[in-house]
Amino acid sequence: MSEVDGPRPNGPTQDEPIQDGATEATRDDKLAGLVEQVRADASDLPREEVRRNLLQRLGDAQITVSDDELDGLLERLVGQP
Repeated sequence: MSEVDGPRPNGPTQDEPIQDGATEATRDDKLAGLVEQVRADASDLPREEVRRNLLQRLGDAQITVSDDELDGLLERLVGQP
């Protein structure tokens, strides 16, 4: 039995992008996609929770942003504080 087929307590994981071209996206494309993903999850969440979710996804994607960039992304997601 391979590692993929073996039992896992939380099921198999996806550790890499699966769509063609996903690894070729520019940083701006990745940020835009990430913002759309967080927007879909953040419809009625408080700003601080949206911020935590955004930081988690940025970390998962290994994308570093400045504080100003983070504020701009949050503004796109939930508006002014």
